[in-house]
Amino acid sequence: MIFLGTLYNFIAQLLATRVNHFALIKLTMLALDKTIFYFLLFIILRLIWLLLIKQRRTIKSEFMVWLFAFYLILLLSLTTFRNTYFPWELTFNFNRSLSDINLVFFKKTWKMIYAKSRIDFIYNSLGNILCFIPFGFLMPFVFLKNNSFTKVFGAGVLLSIFIESMQFLLATGISDIDDVFFNACGAAGGYLCYKLINRVWQSYKTI
Repeated sequence: MIFLGTLYNFIAQLLATRVNHFALIKLTMLALDKTIFYFLLFIILRLIWLLLIKQRRTIKSEFMVWLFAFYLILLLSLTTFRNTYFPWELTFNFNRSLSDINLVFFKKTWKMIYAKSRIDFIYNSLGNILCFIPFGFLMPFVFLKNNSFTKVFGAGVLLSIFIESMQFLLATGISDIDDVFFNACGAAGGYLCYKLINRVWQSYKTI
């Protein structure tokens, strides 16, 4: 880790032997470290872009662009590019069998529901939904002219399919049609939150 190495070592010494799912903490901190690195690169490129173009966004809109970029980098770091830090470290597994992809809707989810412990079901379903709520919420602020429910929902589905495909090729996760479903639900939920907050805000402005 470049930025959070010292903090991670401290937390590891404190919790590594006490927390059952410490690997999740390690994954999260590594993802945050990568996000900071690539977000700094985004800031540099974004500032250069803003210097070159004539049109400007409002401060609020520009802030949403930066927040959306940070979210996307963090999402991809958590879900897809888990085991590598730099692009040249990626290893693609083109010889993997397609049978490793679960295309049977709710096949594994039903097994989790009827398992003795439903922790995996909650983590898989609720986790995938929560991961995509920011996408559905932030995208309408960034793409002001393309912020209909259909476009935001469709973009969420495509992003989820991309993530599942890359997880398959990079062997960094289990590719599952259920994940796409839950991600899509999250994107839809985020968009509904955007519409609700936007409506409340517009009503407040007219008072």
